[in-house]
Amino acid sequence: MFAVFRKPKTFKLRALHSQSKFGVAGRSCEEVLRKGCLHLQLPIAGSRLCLYEDGTELTGDYFWSVPDNSELVLLTKGQTWQGYVSDISHFLSVFHKPHEGLIQAARQLLSGELAPLRQKLLVDLLHTVSENIAAETRAEDPPWFEGLESRFRSKSSYLRYSCESRIRGYLREVGAYSSLVGAEAQEEYVQIVEAMSRRLRAMSYNGSYFDRGAKASRLCTPEGWFSCQGPFDVDDCVSKHSINPYSNRESRVLFSTWNLDHVIEKKRTIVPTLAEAIKEQDGREIDWEYFYSLLFTSENLKLVHIACHKKTNHKLSCDPDRIYKPLTKPKRKRPAKKCP
Repeated sequence: MFAVFRKPKTFKLRALHSQSKFGVAGRSCEEVLRKGCLHLQLPIAGSRLCLYEDGTELTGDYFWSVPDNSELVLLTKGQTWQGYVSDISHFLSVFHKPHEGLIQAARQLLSGELAPLRQKLLVDLLHTVSENIAAETRAEDPPWFEGLESRFRSKSSYLRYSCESRIRGYLREVGAYSSLVGAEAQEEYVQIVEAMSRRLRAMSYNGSYFDRGAKASRLCTPEGWFSCQGPFDVDDCVSKHSINPYSNRESRVLFSTWNLDHVIEKKRTIVPTLAEAIKEQDGREIDWEYFYSLLFTSENLKLVHIACHKKTNHKLSCDPDRIYKPLTKPKRKRPAKKCP
């Protein structure tokens, strides 16, 4: 009965799945609904108002407890609204491939959004619809190549280079250790590193690991999706981290934070074990290919999201039975048959 003496409440009103909002004021739910239907040219019969936030229907009892400038959705008969996630669901259900209209609509929705959770959902949505996974060349997806040297003409060529750079870095670290090796073992250590270097050059530094076009040994799907292989001490990633650095520039940059982690540690275990094995070989031949596999191949490397990269002591050792090549037993000569 005192509603007529109260200051009208103000709301921001929109139709279902519309990005256009307008202001409306009223002293009752019925007045706001009537003004909204008039503005949107919708029938009043069967129409109702819901909170954009969570889909709660606005009724007379609830009307005055809603904060001013709350966002409302006007629904006609048969329409439903489950909160702001309905906008996300609508976007995901209507797009077949990214296009400017959809991206612009998502950006408009985000521009007026202040709630952190909704901002996160909208940013993730915008990130998804901006992807151009199928594109491969610079001409097909110029934004992906922003900040990269002009010599990279395809996404695969850059991702291959990215992997090669990591492996080259490991090789440099192994080579630098020679200064710490004793004089009596240093020459053979350098020879082994050179043998590893030749093998890596022949294998193009295992750049195929990141190349979605590679026919073998790649760590991704043909579309370019990489899955985290989990920390060194578990078989899988419980968080199911995944990324496609081929999709857009942001994903390409984020992928640089993923690690090729040595399960048996490079600096703490593998390289010192190699140096010690040379020192203690006592006529035995070092199985340098075993150490090569631990240092530079997926036999001992796991691709992990930064959150799954544990930098603690792995406390793992090289296999003592594979450090040296097996000794070949000399063939016994058969005794000559005596003539009868």
